[in-house]
Amino acid sequence: MSGSLPSNPNSSPNTSTNLDPNDGSVESLYSTRLSGGKHWSMRLRRGLLMQLRDIKGGANVGMVFYNTADLRERYNAPDTLKCQHTFYLTQGHCLYSDMGRIFASVIDDTLGAHETMCGNSNREQISRQYGARSYQQDRNTWHQNGHDAFMVELSKYELGRRDLPANVNWFSKCAVRQDGAIDFVDGYAMAGSEVSLRIEMDCLVVLHTCPHPMASAEHYPHTDVGITLRHAPPMTTDDICLNHCDENRRGFENNRLYHLGSSL
Repeated sequence: MSGSLPSNPNSSPNTSTNLDPNDGSVESLYSTRLSGGKHWSMRLRRGLLMQLRDIKGGANVGMVFYNTADLRERYNAPDTLKCQHTFYLTQGHCLYSDMGRIFASVIDDTLGAHETMCGNSNREQISRQYGARSYQQDRNTWHQNGHDAFMVELSKYELGRRDLPANVNWFSKCAVRQDGAIDFVDGYAMAGSEVSLRIEMDCLVVLHTCPHPMASAEHYPHTDVGITLRHAPPMTTDDICLNHCDENRRGFENNRLYHLGSSL
């Protein structure tokens, strides 16, 4: 699925954490529901709010971002973690491009930790763990993997394997042991868990709902994820993402200069 939406003409260039994601008075511009193993993409304008909801619990949402004006600029997981001195993503964090700009900011999160280190599942792994199933034979009960799901969506924009950066895995948590080994935390996301992203610059968002590469479930997870788009309210001076760290202030300033140059 792919598409685009207009921006909010009344929103400021950088759009606040004063939004209740469950407030019915905030009009929904678009909503959809994806079952496990699906993929989705859309060009989103800055000033929009993207809300993800794990409907049944146990979901994983792999996600990457690209600058719609220049698809060579894309999400950079190492810089995102390094500049904010964190291993996890949660409320107050921003998602950075490889040009030091901010694609989106996490303005609300009911879980507290989402990982962006472990990448995608692939065809061989999914076949080994859950059994090989093809769409031609099994239709909607087939076992899609994260890498191929991304490839299907990226091909719609003339992008390919070399254009796929390390991704975020929303609703998934990995814990680091004393020796540096990483373990997947089973049963982390409960039904109804939500994360809300404020879109800070026009971007292409590509996502899938395939299993996390470290998930230990015996059966292919058939989870449901809700996606809702709304207009985000203007950013305020006490914004949690803006004030999270000095690096985020610099990131938002990079955005301001980028949009200033784009408007000339």
